[in-house]
Amino acid sequence: MTMQATTNNHEVQRDTMSGYLGFATGIVLVLGGFGSFVLAAAQHQPWFILVAVLLFIAGALMFIGIYMLQPNEAANLLLFGRYKGTDRESGLRWANPFYRKQKISLRAHNLASERLKVNDKRGNPIEVAAAIVWRVRDTAQASFDVEDYGQYVSVQAEAAVRHLASSYAYDEGEDLAPGETTLRAGQDKVAASLAKELHERFEQAGIVVEDAKLTHLAYAPEIAQVMLRRQQAEAIIAARSKIVHGAVSMVEMALTGLGERNIVHLDDERRAAMVSNLLVVLCSESEAQPVINTGTLYT
Repeated sequence: MTMQATTNNHEVQRDTMSGYLGFATGIVLVLGGFGSFVLAAAQHQPWFILVAVLLFIAGALMFIGIYMLQPNEAANLLLFGRYKGTDRESGLRWANPFYRKQKISLRAHNLASERLKVNDKRGNPIEVAAAIVWRVRDTAQASFDVEDYGQYVSVQAEAAVRHLASSYAYDEGEDLAPGETTLRAGQDKVAASLAKELHERFEQAGIVVEDAKLTHLAYAPEIAQVMLRRQQAEAIIAARSKIVHGAVSMVEMALTGLGERNIVHLDDERRAAMVSNLLVVLCSESEAQPVINTGTLYT
Protein backbone atom coordinates (compact mmCIF):
# COMPACT_ATOMS: atom_id res chain seq x y z
CA MET A 1 0.00 0.00 0.00
CA THR A 2 1.13 3.59 -0.56
CA MET A 3 -0.03 6.82 1.02
CA GLN A 4 0.42 10.28 -0.45
CA ALA A 5 1.28 13.19 1.80
CA THR A 6 -1.37 15.91 1.79
CA THR A 7 0.97 18.77 2.72
CA ASN A 8 4.54 19.81 2.08
CA ASN A 9 5.69 20.47 5.65
CA HIS A 10 9.26 19.37 6.15
CA GLU A 11 11.71 20.04 8.94
CA VAL A 12 14.13 22.95 8.52
CA GLN A 13 17.14 23.19 10.83
CA ARG A 14 17.21 26.49 12.74
CA ASP A 15 20.38 27.74 14.43
CA THR A 16 19.83 29.37 17.80
CA MET A 17 22.03 31.14 20.34
CA SER A 18 23.41 29.70 23.55
CA GLY A 19 21.05 30.28 26.43
CA TYR A 20 23.93 31.18 28.74
CA LEU A 21 24.87 34.06 26.48
CA GLY A 22 21.25 35.16 26.36
CA PHE A 23 21.02 34.98 30.17
CA ALA A 24 24.23 37.01 30.61
CA THR A 25 22.99 39.60 28.12
CA GLY A 26 19.70 39.86 30.03
CA ILE A 27 21.56 40.42 33.31
CA VAL A 28 23.65 43.16 31.74
CA LEU A 29 20.56 44.90 30.34
CA VAL A 30 18.72 44.74 33.68
CA LEU A 31 21.76 46.11 35.52
CA GLY A 32 21.98 48.85 32.92
CA GLY A 33 18.34 49.68 33.61
CA PHE A 34 19.03 50.01 37.34
CA GLY A 35 22.02 52.18 36.57
CA SER A 36 19.92 54.44 34.38
CA PHE A 37 17.40 54.89 37.22
CA VAL A 38 20.21 55.82 39.60
CA LEU A 39 21.56 58.38 37.13
CA ALA A 40 18.06 59.73 36.55
CA ALA A 41 17.60 60.24 40.28
CA ALA A 42 21.07 61.68 40.81
CA GLN A 43 21.19 64.06 37.82
CA HIS A 44 17.48 64.75 37.50
CA GLN A 45 17.53 63.75 33.85
CA PRO A 46 14.09 62.40 32.80
CA TRP A 47 15.39 60.82 29.61
CA PHE A 48 17.46 58.43 31.74
CA ILE A 49 14.17 57.00 32.97
CA LEU A 50 13.14 56.25 29.37
CA VAL A 51 16.49 54.53 28.80
CA ALA A 52 16.03 52.49 31.98
CA VAL A 53 12.56 51.36 30.90
CA LEU A 54 13.85 50.32 27.47
CA LEU A 55 16.74 48.41 29.07
CA PHE A 56 14.37 46.61 31.43
CA ILE A 57 12.12 45.64 28.53
CA ALA A 58 15.10 44.41 26.48
CA GLY A 59 16.36 42.40 29.47
CA ALA A 60 12.94 40.86 30.02
CA LEU A 61 12.76 39.87 26.35
CA MET A 62 16.18 38.23 26.64
CA PHE A 63 14.95 36.17 29.60
CA ILE A 64 11.71 35.27 27.83
CA GLY A 65 13.67 33.92 24.85
CA ILE A 66 15.55 31.38 27.01
CA TYR A 67 14.43 27.74 26.93
CA MET A 68 15.96 24.35 27.64
CA LEU A 69 16.08 21.17 25.53
CA GLN A 70 16.82 17.73 26.95
CA PRO A 71 18.91 15.18 25.00
CA ASN A 72 16.85 13.71 22.15
CA GLU A 73 14.40 16.60 22.29
CA ALA A 74 13.68 19.27 19.69
CA ALA A 75 11.68 22.49 19.55
CA ASN A 76 9.61 23.74 16.63
CA LEU A 77 9.88 27.51 16.42
CA LEU A 78 6.71 29.31 15.32
CA LEU A 79 6.22 33.03 14.78
CA PHE A 80 2.56 34.07 14.81
CA GLY A 81 1.48 30.67 13.49
CA ARG A 82 4.21 30.32 10.86
CA TYR A 83 6.82 27.60 11.10
CA LYS A 84 10.34 29.06 11.18
CA GLY A 85 12.47 26.00 11.82
CA THR A 86 13.45 23.35 14.35
CA ASP A 87 16.15 23.51 17.00
CA ARG A 88 17.69 20.11 17.87
CA GLU A 89 20.58 21.44 20.00
CA SER A 90 20.23 20.22 23.58
CA GLY A 91 20.97 22.40 26.60
CA LEU A 92 20.10 25.99 27.47
CA ARG A 93 19.15 27.85 24.28
CA TRP A 94 17.94 31.29 23.26
CA ALA A 95 15.78 32.25 20.32
CA ASN A 96 13.54 35.13 19.31
CA PRO A 97 11.31 35.79 22.37
CA PHE A 98 8.31 36.09 20.07
CA TYR A 99 8.83 32.51 18.88
CA ARG A 100 6.54 29.88 20.33
CA LYS A 101 8.69 26.91 21.30
CA GLN A 102 6.79 23.69 20.61
CA LYS A 103 8.83 20.90 22.18
CA ILE A 104 8.73 17.40 20.72
CA SER A 105 10.46 14.20 21.86
CA LEU A 106 12.93 12.46 19.53
CA ARG A 107 13.30 9.44 21.80
CA ALA A 108 12.34 5.94 20.75
CA HIS A 109 8.82 4.95 21.77
CA ASN A 110 7.60 1.41 22.36
CA LEU A 111 4.07 0.55 21.29
CA ALA A 112 2.66 -2.79 22.42
CA SER A 113 -0.60 -3.49 20.66
CA GLU A 114 -3.49 -5.31 22.31
CA ARG A 115 -4.39 -8.83 21.24
CA LEU A 116 -6.41 -8.41 18.08
CA LYS A 117 -8.82 -11.04 16.81
CA VAL A 118 -8.65 -11.30 13.00
CA ASN A 119 -9.09 -13.93 10.30
CA ASP A 120 -5.99 -15.28 8.60
CA LYS A 121 -5.66 -15.96 4.88
CA ARG A 122 -7.68 -19.18 5.24
CA GLY A 123 -10.44 -17.40 7.16
CA ASN A 124 -9.55 -19.00 10.50
CA PRO A 125 -9.98 -16.67 13.50
CA ILE A 126 -6.66 -16.00 15.21
CA GLU A 127 -5.30 -13.71 17.93
CA VAL A 128 -2.26 -11.56 17.16
CA ALA A 129 -0.32 -8.81 18.92
CA ALA A 130 2.79 -6.85 17.97
CA ALA A 131 5.50 -4.69 19.54
CA ILE A 132 6.65 -1.65 17.57
CA VAL A 133 9.56 0.69 18.29
CA TRP A 134 9.28 4.07 16.58
CA ARG A 135 10.62 7.60 16.78
CA VAL A 136 9.95 11.00 15.23
CA ARG A 137 12.08 11.59 12.14
CA ASP A 138 10.63 14.87 10.84
CA THR A 139 9.34 17.19 13.58
CA ALA A 140 7.46 19.44 11.14
CA GLN A 141 5.50 16.57 9.61
CA ALA A 142 4.73 15.03 13.01
CA SER A 143 3.46 18.36 14.38
CA PHE A 144 1.64 19.86 11.41
CA ASP A 145 0.63 17.06 9.02
CA VAL A 146 -1.39 15.05 11.55
CA GLU A 147 -3.56 16.14 14.46
CA ASP A 148 -1.96 13.90 17.11
CA TYR A 149 0.99 11.84 15.92
CA GLY A 150 0.88 9.54 18.97
CA GLN A 151 -2.74 8.59 18.32
CA TYR A 152 -2.01 8.41 14.59
CA VAL A 153 0.74 5.86 15.22
CA SER A 154 -1.52 3.77 17.45
CA VAL A 155 -4.39 3.66 14.94
CA GLN A 156 -2.19 2.97 11.92
CA ALA A 157 -0.25 0.28 13.80
CA GLU A 158 -3.45 -1.59 14.61
CA ALA A 159 -4.59 -1.35 10.98
CA ALA A 160 -1.21 -2.63 9.76
CA VAL A 161 -1.22 -5.62 12.13
CA ARG A 162 -4.77 -6.55 11.07
CA HIS A 163 -3.87 -6.30 7.38
CA LEU A 164 -0.69 -8.33 7.87
CA ALA A 165 -2.48 -11.13 9.76
CA SER A 166 -5.14 -11.42 7.06
CA SER A 167 -2.49 -11.62 4.32
CA TYR A 168 -0.82 -14.83 5.58
CA ALA A 169 -2.01 -18.25 6.65
CA TYR A 170 -1.45 -19.15 10.29
CA ASP A 171 0.48 -22.34 9.54
CA GLU A 172 1.39 -24.64 6.67
CA GLY A 173 -1.10 -26.81 4.84
CA GLU A 174 -1.80 -28.63 1.62
CA ASP A 175 -3.69 -25.64 0.20
CA LEU A 176 -0.57 -23.44 0.27
CA ALA A 177 2.03 -23.18 -2.46
CA PRO A 178 5.42 -24.77 -1.70
CA GLY A 179 7.60 -22.35 0.23
CA GLU A 180 4.76 -19.91 0.91
CA THR A 181 5.35 -17.81 4.03
CA THR A 182 3.13 -18.40 7.07
CA LEU A 183 2.70 -16.40 10.27
CA ARG A 184 3.96 -19.26 12.40
CA ALA A 185 6.94 -20.45 10.38
CA GLY A 186 8.08 -17.27 8.60
CA GLN A 187 8.56 -14.94 11.55
CA ASP A 188 11.51 -13.05 10.05
CA LYS A 189 9.75 -12.43 6.73
CA VAL A 190 6.52 -11.48 8.50
CA ALA A 191 8.38 -9.01 10.73
CA ALA A 192 10.08 -7.45 7.69
CA SER A 193 6.73 -7.18 5.92
CA LEU A 194 5.17 -5.55 8.99
CA ALA A 195 8.02 -3.03 9.27
CA LYS A 196 7.68 -2.15 5.58
CA GLU A 197 3.94 -1.54 5.83
CA LEU A 198 4.35 0.50 9.00
CA HIS A 199 6.99 2.64 7.30
CA GLU A 200 4.60 3.39 4.45
CA ARG A 201 1.77 4.23 6.85
CA PHE A 202 3.94 6.40 9.16
CA GLU A 203 5.72 8.29 6.38
CA GLN A 204 3.06 11.00 6.20
CA ALA A 205 3.55 11.77 9.89
CA GLY A 206 7.36 11.89 9.73
CA ILE A 207 7.69 8.74 11.86
CA VAL A 208 10.36 6.09 11.34
CA VAL A 209 10.05 2.46 12.48
CA GLU A 210 13.05 1.15 14.41
CA ASP A 211 11.76 -2.38 14.99
CA ALA A 212 8.54 -4.36 14.61
CA LYS A 213 7.68 -7.96 15.45
CA LEU A 214 4.78 -10.16 16.47
CA THR A 215 4.67 -10.86 20.21
CA HIS A 216 1.60 -13.09 20.33
CA LEU A 217 0.17 -15.51 17.79
CA ALA A 218 -2.46 -18.15 18.47
CA TYR A 219 -5.74 -19.52 17.25
CA ALA A 220 -8.82 -17.87 18.73
CA PRO A 221 -10.18 -19.72 21.79
CA GLU A 222 -13.31 -20.91 19.99
CA ILE A 223 -11.30 -23.00 17.51
CA ALA A 224 -8.10 -23.58 19.46
CA GLN A 225 -9.05 -27.10 20.60
CA VAL A 226 -10.25 -28.10 17.13
CA MET A 227 -7.05 -26.86 15.49
CA LEU A 228 -4.96 -28.56 18.18
CA ARG A 229 -6.64 -31.89 17.45
CA ARG A 230 -6.07 -31.33 13.74
CA GLN A 231 -2.39 -30.64 14.32
CA GLN A 232 -2.12 -33.74 16.50
CA ALA A 233 -3.83 -35.84 13.82
CA GLU A 234 -1.47 -34.46 11.16
CA ALA A 235 1.51 -35.25 13.39
CA ILE A 236 0.30 -38.81 13.96
CA ILE A 237 -0.26 -39.34 10.23
CA ALA A 238 3.21 -37.99 9.44
CA ALA A 239 4.78 -40.24 12.09
CA ARG A 240 2.88 -43.28 10.86
CA SER A 241 3.91 -42.57 7.31
CA LYS A 242 7.55 -42.43 8.31
CA ILE A 243 7.23 -45.66 10.32
CA VAL A 244 5.58 -47.52 7.43
CA HIS A 245 8.19 -46.22 4.99
CA GLY A 246 10.98 -47.42 7.27
CA ALA A 247 9.31 -50.78 7.84
CA VAL A 248 8.90 -51.43 4.10
CA SER A 249 12.57 -50.59 3.56
CA MET A 250 13.64 -52.98 6.32
CA VAL A 251 11.45 -55.80 4.96
CA GLU A 252 12.91 -55.26 1.51
CA MET A 253 16.44 -55.40 2.91
CA ALA A 254 15.64 -58.61 4.82
CA LEU A 255 14.20 -60.41 1.78
CA THR A 256 17.06 -59.25 -0.44
CA GLY A 257 19.65 -60.40 2.09
CA LEU A 258 18.05 -63.83 2.49
CA GLY A 259 17.88 -64.30 -1.27
CA GLU A 260 21.45 -63.18 -1.98
CA ARG A 261 22.96 -65.39 0.71
CA ASN A 262 20.82 -68.47 -0.10
CA ILE A 263 19.89 -68.80 3.56
CA VAL A 264 16.35 -69.91 2.83
CA HIS A 265 14.16 -70.20 -0.25
CA LEU A 266 10.59 -69.01 0.11
CA ASP A 267 7.70 -69.43 -2.23
CA ASP A 268 5.27 -66.58 -2.82
CA GLU A 269 2.89 -67.67 -0.10
CA ARG A 270 5.62 -67.94 2.57
CA ARG A 271 7.19 -64.72 1.36
CA ALA A 272 3.85 -62.92 1.78
CA ALA A 273 3.42 -64.38 5.26
CA MET A 274 6.91 -63.26 6.24
CA VAL A 275 6.29 -59.75 4.90
CA SER A 276 3.01 -59.58 6.85
CA ASN A 277 4.65 -60.73 10.07
CA LEU A 278 7.57 -58.31 9.75
CA LEU A 279 5.27 -55.38 9.05
CA VAL A 280 3.15 -56.23 12.08
CA VAL A 281 6.25 -56.39 14.28
CA LEU A 282 7.78 -53.19 12.92
CA CYS A 283 4.60 -51.07 12.77
CA SER A 284 2.87 -52.28 15.93
CA GLU A 285 2.67 -49.84 18.87
CA SER A 286 2.89 -52.68 21.41
CA GLU A 287 5.57 -55.33 21.76
CA ALA A 288 5.06 -58.34 19.48
CA GLN A 289 4.69 -61.78 21.09
CA PRO A 290 6.78 -64.26 19.04
CA VAL A 291 5.48 -67.72 18.21
CA ILE A 292 8.26 -70.30 18.02
CA ASN A 293 7.83 -72.89 15.27
CA THR A 294 9.54 -76.13 16.37
CA GLY A 295 8.58 -78.01 13.24
CA THR A 296 9.47 -77.39 9.65
CA LEU A 297 8.95 -74.19 7.76
CA TYR A 298 5.76 -75.57 6.18
CA THR A 299 4.05 -76.87 9.36
